[in-house]
Amino acid sequence: MTIEIYRDAWGIPHLRASDARELAHAQGRVTAHDRAWQLEVERHRAQGTSASFLGAEALSWDVFARRARLDDTARRCFAALERRDPETAAWVRAYTDGVNEGLAAGARRAPEFARTALAPGHWQPWTPLGVWLGTHILFAGFPAKLWREQAIRHLGPEAVGLFATDGPGTAGSNGWLVTGERTAGGHALLAGDPHRFIEDPGVYQQIRLACPEFDVVGLAVPGVPGIAHFGHTGTAAWAITNAMADYQDLYRERLRRTGAGIEALGPDGTWQRAARHTETVRIAGEPPLEIEVVETERGPVIAGGPEGLESSRPRVPAAHLPTTEPARLTADRTPSPVPSATRTPAARAADASAHGPEAADGGDAVPGPPAVGDESRTSGAGGKHIGGDGEAEALALRYPPRVTEDLGFSALLPLLRARGVADIDRALDAWTEPVNVVQAADTAGGTLHRVAGKVPVRAEANRLHPVPAWEPGHDWHGTHETPYAEPADGIAVMANARGLATPLGVEFAPPHRAARIRALLDARRTWTADGMSAIHTDTHLGSAAPLLDHLAALTGLTPAAADLGDRLLAWDRHMAADSTEAAAYAAVRGAVVRRLAAHPVFAPLTEPPAYPDVLLPWLALVPRVGFALEHLLRAEDAYGIDRAAAVRTALEEVAAAPPARPWAATHRLAPWKALPDEPHTTPDGAAAPGLAGDHDCVLCTSAVPGLTDRAARGPAARYVWDLADRDNSRWVVPFGADGVPGAAHHRDQLPLWLTGELAPVVTDWSLLTPEPAEPTEPAEPTEPAEPTPAESTEGTHD
Repeated sequence: MTIEIYRDAWGIPHLRASDARELAHAQGRVTAHDRAWQLEVERHRAQGTSASFLGAEALSWDVFARRARLDDTARRCFAALERRDPETAAWVRAYTDGVNEGLAAGARRAPEFARTALAPGHWQPWTPLGVWLGTHILFAGFPAKLWREQAIRHLGPEAVGLFATDGPGTAGSNGWLVTGERTAGGHALLAGDPHRFIEDPGVYQQIRLACPEFDVVGLAVPGVPGIAHFGHTGTAAWAITNAMADYQDLYRERLRRTGAGIEALGPDGTWQRAARHTETVRIAGEPPLEIEVVETERGPVIAGGPEGLESSRPRVPAAHLPTTEPARLTADRTPSPVPSATRTPAARAADASAHGPEAADGGDAVPGPPAVGDESRTSGAGGKHIGGDGEAEALALRYPPRVTEDLGFSALLPLLRARGVADIDRALDAWTEPVNVVQAADTAGGTLHRVAGKVPVRAEANRLHPVPAWEPGHDWHGTHETPYAEPADGIAVMANARGLATPLGVEFAPPHRAARIRALLDARRTWTADGMSAIHTDTHLGSAAPLLDHLAALTGLTPAAADLGDRLLAWDRHMAADSTEAAAYAAVRGAVVRRLAAHPVFAPLTEPPAYPDVLLPWLALVPRVGFALEHLLRAEDAYGIDRAAAVRTALEEVAAAPPARPWAATHRLAPWKALPDEPHTTPDGAAAPGLAGDHDCVLCTSAVPGLTDRAARGPAARYVWDLADRDNSRWVVPFGADGVPGAAHHRDQLPLWLTGELAPVVTDWSLLTPEPAEPTEPAEPTEPAEPTPAESTEGTHD
């Protein structure tokens, strides 16, 4: 096997091999060396076994992963891949072989293994598919259907539009394409930044993959071979954003237990046998938990069972429940003993540590009893709903890979081999999920702007809220046609707003980022790669206008409030790191959000539903109000709320003790770590870095208005792909190429990321440093005490 590993000045791996399969092996091995801990965390999360070393805080995710059948779906998809596309299946196997070869040595570099007494395990051929699925299963935000169901019930159908905005659990991105007619080099530029939860180590891995067939630089997902989302082949480049499409459905199931097992009521009015088995979830420091895994013809049951919704909630060991201390409030406004560092990805945004001197004061009231069940045929968000003949309701999740046994991995090798946009277009026809908007360009002048992924065709009700499985009319019937678009005047922008993917989704990001990017690009006729960082780091807040308009209409204020109001009205609306006006605006905004959320009309939405913890962030009232604030302030009527009074009270409150420090003093980075350090500190003990930007800025560093100024979500990478000269491209990630704390390249890119600078993409092999070959070693024995879900099942399968 002929494999060469080089590193650039930032420690980024550049790999060269004799063929694609050897290259995949090398990618797996170098990723295991650089990110062994991250790989093993993601493997265990995909299997639903992370609580075995992270403890009870990871239990809710593990139960969800098992009940949603993530690992089993990955196995099925890999088996189908071997049948349909044996070349790609062998390529994936080569990657996992490389991971297994390098994992033991990589684990010796990572201190987290010793801290948790975790032994490096064994990667199966389907593990990369499980990692991909586990990373993206919540990407489309299917739990938002539960929120919309609640909102419709208590506020009416218009609430869907009023609150339909990019919420705290949804990932987004910026991306833009400038064609050659608008660039100094005469060839296209692609630039952007994916917005995800900022994780340490990062969710993207800068890497180069070269063999006689191709030579590609890009951003890989650790644990997955190839370069899926952002790549430059030398003659073609591509980038993606979240299309905000809706392609997963929730079904309310009526279940009953019989002597032979469990049955579900089907749309034809007959009871149908459901698959059932039990699994044992191991929890570090606690007794194991046995769970029941049920699957109907619609899909896996992720909440509830024959005994109702409450029956499926995993119990939290008593040692982890609050005692004499006040309950810690997460963004879902429910008491939670679960630290933010180990909650599900959806909770990371809202959990971004709203606790501390910089947190917004959201109050300490503990929510009331569970919501009352709906009077319609579906039980809604209440607890146990019993229908006739002793059946109870549950929630089943239907998601494309579970139905089609296809995760779209057949697109990955063709993307690496692409020479032009036509090749990229053909490759993306095999893409399944997540559903993305893609931009691409090539050196021949071709461009591409399309949606990639499979969105099922079904009833409108399926898209909005959970639908009753026992009623006809909710089946899937094929997939939607792929939308395409052309650049307008040499520019195409994608920023999760309504546009190309509108027919495929329900909730989209506000238009501010997309409109601002377009305006900035239109301000100059000719662009270079050097100019793109100014767009990456733009801090203009397009959503500020409604609140400022309300401030302008206020009269009879106290002198302090009038002075603060004047300062805000004169403010340039930029969320700059050194701006005290930005800090004051955020303080007033947060106070308004809390007052609106506390209005009695929203009281029913504060009642905790009986859903698993991993789903609750989508039902959190304060973030929902915060991200929909401009709609609530601009609507002709907002449920009779005196919005002017709420704004007045908030302004007077902040004016009595205005922020004395700039925005960056409280708007600090709160990255997620599976095994956290002390809260909000870096390994050297320094305070977490302060940030510019905000949720609706192009520099999208998302705070949660009304709850916290801290940012758990932001640019997980930045890139500029230059089609005129690949060596004129550049990139950056929030931390570094090495996932090992204290390593030279663990956090060396953070200063660049904070200031908006980019590192150069270096492809001249003579400018890279060869890495000495290390002796290979077989993977150490897998952890015998930590069986896979299949090995840990107990009882019989029904």
